[in-house]
Amino acid sequence: MGMKPARDRQKVASTIEAIEGGANLSLDASERELQRPVKIDKQKEKYSGKKKTHTDKNVLLVNENTSKVVFLSATAEGKKHDKKLADESQISYPQNASLTKDTGFQGYEPEGILTEQPKKSKGKGVDSD
Repeated sequence: MGMKPARDRQKVASTIEAIEGGANLSLDASERELQRPVKIDKQKEKYSGKKKTHTDKNVLLVNENTSKVVFLSATAEGKKHDKKLADESQISYPQNASLTKDTGFQGYEPEGILTEQPKKSKGKGVDSD
């Protein structure tokens, strides 16, 4: 298709994919499971601490209107926290963008961006207040 997500954090704000249909963006982290490395120092680096797995992680920024991945961060070790990886990525957002994020990004509030984070309700399911 000739469409690749931006890897340059500074270009995100000006890409057509980010603002197409309105800048309603969603931020999430994706972990990919790896085969356990043989060398012990590599094992420690790649161990995520979740379900005894070794993983790599990326932050994804998706346009909710088009379902296109707008930005893909650099790959990091799986144990790095989602918010810390987003902070290090220093993504530039389009003006007047809205950003939906999950609880892994609590406290991540880019300047000038309207953020929304779903809250767990007392009943089953998730409400987005």
